[in-house]
Amino acid sequence: MAEESSTSSAPAPAAADKDANNVSPPPTAPTSTASSITSSQQGEPVQAPQSSVPQDTLTSVEKSDRAARPVVQKRPTLSSRITRMFSQRDSNENARDTVKREANERIPETAVEETGSGSDSRPDLPSRTSSKKERMGSVARNGSEVKKEKRDDAAQTAASKRFWVEENGEHFHQLKGAKRQDKLSDMFRDLMLGKKKDHGEEQPLSLMSSWVDQIKNEKDKMAKEKRDGPNATVSLVQKYGKCQEIVGRGAFGIVRIAHKADPNNSKQEQLYAVKEFRRRPQEDSKKYSKRLNSEFCISSSLRHPNVIHTLDLLEDAKGDYCEVMEFCAGGDLYSLVLANGKLEVTEADCYFAQLMRGVEYIHEMGVAHRDLKPENLLLTTHGALKITDFGNGECFRMAWETEPHMTAGLCGSAPYIAPEEYTDKEFDPRAVDVWACGVIYMAMRTGRHLWRVAKKDEDEFYENYIRGRKSEEGYAPIETLHRARCRNVIYSILDPNASRRISAHQVLNSEWGKGIKLCKAGEQGL
Repeated sequence: MAEESSTSSAPAPAAADKDANNVSPPPTAPTSTASSITSSQQGEPVQAPQSSVPQDTLTSVEKSDRAARPVVQKRPTLSSRITRMFSQRDSNENARDTVKREANERIPETAVEETGSGSDSRPDLPSRTSSKKERMGSVARNGSEVKKEKRDDAAQTAASKRFWVEENGEHFHQLKGAKRQDKLSDMFRDLMLGKKKDHGEEQPLSLMSSWVDQIKNEKDKMAKEKRDGPNATVSLVQKYGKCQEIVGRGAFGIVRIAHKADPNNSKQEQLYAVKEFRRRPQEDSKKYSKRLNSEFCISSSLRHPNVIHTLDLLEDAKGDYCEVMEFCAGGDLYSLVLANGKLEVTEADCYFAQLMRGVEYIHEMGVAHRDLKPENLLLTTHGALKITDFGNGECFRMAWETEPHMTAGLCGSAPYIAPEEYTDKEFDPRAVDVWACGVIYMAMRTGRHLWRVAKKDEDEFYENYIRGRKSEEGYAPIETLHRARCRNVIYSILDPNASRRISAHQVLNSEWGKGIKLCKAGEQGL
């Protein structure tokens, strides 16, 4: 099977025309006084002064004689030269346009907008903002100014992208979680007002349909959470600042941002994520305290670039617990896929490799997550992925032990739950995490779930998968991953037989895993 390229489709003709139109025509030579001088500022022709003798009073001989005589241009006065200096087109305009094109060429066709579809063609090139000197009418600039403008243009162009690949193969992410949430709010409002057809009617396994159902179910809770606000204690405010806007919610409770003034710079703030836990139905104070302390003990002991850094566990004025963590301003993976439909190949591979690195680490530490899903994978603005929410996590091996403990029981979100969890037998919790990672990767690449529940007798989509993986044609959604090395690993991850399923370490050391290029931010957790 041919290797799948990470580049997107070629730019549309309209985009190419736009690039061509951005190139200004070369300056023309001075013409006679009968020609018009075009102002670069106004863009309107300025008519040259007319002769004092009416044209209709000239004889044909005089007209031909006047046309034959060369036009003698008057030497401009000092005041006219100064006026022209501030009204002519900048003589360096062509050079600036060349610099602009070179800066935009740094973002190849694989670049994708943060709010656009993952399959969109190359976005429109942003217009360059004039510098202060240009606004004052400067005619010429030295080489250092041109180089500075080139760097500024490249930075401005790159900042408008969600993901792009440099010529040397290195790639970068630029995520804006707040902007994405605004788009999702607009999408939900349009669905509620009937402006758009509910995606669930067209694609029953799409992430959009499950998101809409989730929002509808939690609508009343959302209003109450926004109205009540946190019951912050003095110690919470003093240590981490005041809790304000809500940035996440789930069955556990809500997550707010705590704002604290930076002691080293009064103009900046230190931001923390404060997770406020709900009590489960019929859960007394003792069980509630034990559950939260258990989660905190697990999460606070983990230190890895792709695992969230948990800082503190505090009790608020009402007796509820708040967990303080590092704040990831890029949002979560679920909203990223939801807002963009699906991700580019290189982009999805990078996030998947970061996820597997984090899973490999927690498994080495004797911890299984048991609830991996896109909502529990946070992103920084530079694209570092971090595993969070260890509420269902469990220790399957103590520090002094060598063999893992088997586990039993059902937990997690249905589309990501492994088939062995629906049996009465004990199973290895590490294999459950790996299965979820495979479903997450397919969600990134296709924008939909593979099935609702991994049970043959209850889900036709899962039954089709079991049948497809045994046939020569394979399972259609996985077969769309044109790289054979990638397909083989995904089939091995999604093996219904847990004893044959490969581990996170084996995924990273597979031929495909070794070939995935991580971004620097993802490698260092920046």
